[in-house]
Amino acid sequence: MNWKNRNQSIRAGLAAAIFVLCCPSFAAAHLVTTGMGPVYDGIAHLLLTPEDFVAVLSLALYSGLRGAAAGRRTMFLLPLAWFAGGIAGSMVSGVPALPTAALSFLILGSLVAADLRMPVNAVSAFAVIIGLVHGFFNGAAFKDGAGTLGLLGIMAMLFVLVALFSAFVVSLRKFWMRIAVRVAGSWIAASGLLLLGWSLR
Repeated sequence: MNWKNRNQSIRAGLAAAIFVLCCPSFAAAHLVTTGMGPVYDGIAHLLLTPEDFVAVLSLALYSGLRGAAAGRRTMFLLPLAWFAGGIAGSMVSGVPALPTAALSFLILGSLVAADLRMPVNAVSAFAVIIGLVHGFFNGAAFKDGAGTLGLLGIMAMLFVLVALFSAFVVSLRKFWMRIAVRVAGSWIAASGLLLLGWSLR
């Protein structure tokens, strides 16, 4: 193939790529729709929504830093509180926009970064609060979509995520590994600070 034919092929490929990019498919503003049913929609929503996923991740990391007992309690309490908050949110109309993601990132990321020693009951209280708040906004979003089944999907995925991440952190024995977890917490806290500043500007 000579240079002229190669350049024509490249131009044709670029033109086809630009045409495909200019014809987007249907996009949803908030609720993720998988096409596999409301339970899977709830699972996908949690995994693809950074403000929920990162908050769950940071809470799981902090629970793991506090030990196996805190991790086990969070594993059960967070999904239940999320579901209760979701039911409450589905009954309310006109939910105001609040910087919940920024505050969750900032508070939970700071707890992980500082490795703040708190009793298991206090960690459990944090899990319940985070679950109620985030679940409330999920319930408001699911009101006309996935509904209760979507919340059940989120509950299942919350249980799995907290179990995996908290157990991973509990298993870390070397000091530098726990430092790496705390560094990840500092990044989450910094992201929360940026988000909070952006929302208040």
